[in-house]
Amino acid sequence: MSTKRGWISVALLGIAMTVAACGGAQKEATEAAINAAQAAINAAQGEAAKYVPDQLQAAQNALQSAKDLAAAASAKRDEWTKEWAETSTSMPKSLDEIKTKLNAYSHGAHMPAGMDKTGLADAKEQYEKIKQGWADATSSAIQGNMADAIKKATDLNAMLAKLKEMLGIKS
Repeated sequence: MSTKRGWISVALLGIAMTVAACGGAQKEATEAAINAAQAAINAAQGEAAKYVPDQLQAAQNALQSAKDLAAAASAKRDEWTKEWAETSTSMPKSLDEIKTKLNAYSHGAHMPAGMDKTGLADAKEQYEKIKQGWADATSSAIQGNMADAIKKATDLNAMLAKLKEMLGIKS
């Protein structure tokens, strides 16, 4: 089981590195475009200030907005990358923990108060849904759709918390 976790960890690290690498190329292209726009404004600034100062101001405002947008996008990408890395570590551990509990209850271990065979079957079904959802979230991350991956992971964490509570697993 630990070998499987090791391979999963290596795979998730690879995904995180791929996502981070994709962001680097995009960041360079964005910076190049902003620098080109700045150079164009600088080149026209003398004449523009004399004859069309309102258009110069509009161009400078647009450039500042582009810089702010690039910074905001970069910050959000960094936030999501960090959040995904944390979730990529915690989710497989939680799924393993739940699977261990489900196996124990299936083999006669004392179930939590209020849990019966029907409840155990429901818990197993929820586990399979979460497991499939995690595969979908991971697929989204691999494809570079971090917004979708983070949304799916957030929804899964809520389901995971309820399932852990139902199974008597302390977080």
